[in-house]
Amino acid sequence: MLYLDAAATDAVRREALEAAWPYLTGVFGNPSSHHSAGEAAAAGLADARSRVAAVLGARRSDVTFTSGGSEAANLAIKGLALANPRGKHLVTSPIEHEAVLGSIDHLRRVHGFEVSFVTPSADGTITPEALREELRADTTLVSLAYANNEVGAVSDVPALAEEAHRVGALLHTDAVQAAGWLDLRGLGADALTFSGHKLGAPKGIGAAIIRGRLRLEPLVHGGGQEAGRRSGTENVAFAVALATALELAESEREETAIRLAPLRDAFIARVLGACEGALVTGPTVGAAGEGQSSGTPATPPARRLPGHASFCFPGTSGESVLLDLEEHGVIASSGSACAAGSDEPSHVLTALGVPREVAQTAVRFSFPRSADAQTLEAATAAVESVLRER
Repeated sequence: MLYLDAAATDAVRREALEAAWPYLTGVFGNPSSHHSAGEAAAAGLADARSRVAAVLGARRSDVTFTSGGSEAANLAIKGLALANPRGKHLVTSPIEHEAVLGSIDHLRRVHGFEVSFVTPSADGTITPEALREELRADTTLVSLAYANNEVGAVSDVPALAEEAHRVGALLHTDAVQAAGWLDLRGLGADALTFSGHKLGAPKGIGAAIIRGRLRLEPLVHGGGQEAGRRSGTENVAFAVALATALELAESEREETAIRLAPLRDAFIARVLGACEGALVTGPTVGAAGEGQSSGTPATPPARRLPGHASFCFPGTSGESVLLDLEEHGVIASSGSACAAGSDEPSHVLTALGVPREVAQTAVRFSFPRSADAQTLEAATAAVESVLRER
């Protein structure tokens, strides 16, 4: 099996499992308990928090562990908007993940916030100029992704943060797809959220990084764990796994981007050559891999994630293409795993102006970090075979 759906989830790294194992066995105490077993667990949790903070260039107190990226986004968006009501105006874009859009809609329906939507560029990037048009004096919070999960588009978060801060608004960025692929330090965001299972940690762990002493209304009330920001007994083992996977991904990040970007470009070129009329969705890339194949990561980052390629194949069914690919040993997806099985076309693609009937032919290939030239050559041959049979 050639697995090209890492944007949905990646395999758990052995190092992350081994790091977690002691906290599932011998060091099993509740980290809130004031005895030796609890204190040992608390020490492991504190160490994991420090390690995550170090990778992100944050303070330990900024890190709140959650059950994953969706909870982290809900906490950051609802928590910041409700606790910092300088106004009741929110800004997001129509191509955000469902966890972001759902959180924003909850604030609109239940708490009376107004919402403005930034118009994305045709390739899925969000520009500072487009954001500037939607900001108001009473904007409380802006929520825009660092990298889009369906089309791989990377936006300039530092520039977006600067625009938000110009009117006194806070900025949250969904970094679920960016973590491990892009530099998460120095973005200027007030809140950043990500998930462990995209990095090589188990499913069920994520984090919200909330800057400094910003007030945050918790979603989960109870024992006041996580400095009162997220009650509930912490998942120490998975927090340790998350810290381990994040450190490993960060240590490999530049080398991985340099290695995969040209392979991504070659993959895109061959897929387009194998299927007349096929369309790339998201940013187009050149043979140089947006500067990453030269040995120096692009600054600002490349406009497409280095391990991401997405297409529409007009005149076909995206789901039937996926079934045929699986018969040839290639696993891919039609877009967000959260929307899998829906008959509706991708809200991301339709917001980017792709006709509904074309959006329903979408296929996304997202490479695991372990992918190499041999693996992608085999995957490319399988994709070409399937597309030429249609």
